[in-house]
Amino acid sequence: MKLNEYQLISKRTMPSVYDGMAKANYGLGLTGEAGEVGDLIKKEVFHGHHEDREKIKKELGDVLHYLAGVADMYGWTLEQIATANIEKLMKRFPNGFNTEDSIKRVDVGNN
Repeated sequence: MKLNEYQLISKRTMPSVYDGMAKANYGLGLTGEAGEVGDLIKKEVFHGHHEDREKIKKELGDVLHYLAGVADMYGWTLEQIATANIEKLMKRFPNGFNTEDSIKRVDVGNN
């Protein structure tokens, strides 16, 4: 499935009016679901819980749903978001990640 196709299908559960309440609901939903992913990983790494790949997958799907909704509310497609992010990362780390480029980020003028 392509990103924009997912976004269109996911949109069927979104409110019809993108007011402040809808934006807050989706913004908070995004952080809540991302927190659930983090909590599962924390419990696995630090608390000795078993790795539950299916739970992680489901929670990441919830993150994607809320991300798609927030993007839509602000007028962007997921493909636009993904493209902009890759462009930023290519500028920041033209040869892949390294500590020096991370410290001297060209995209924020910390040279």
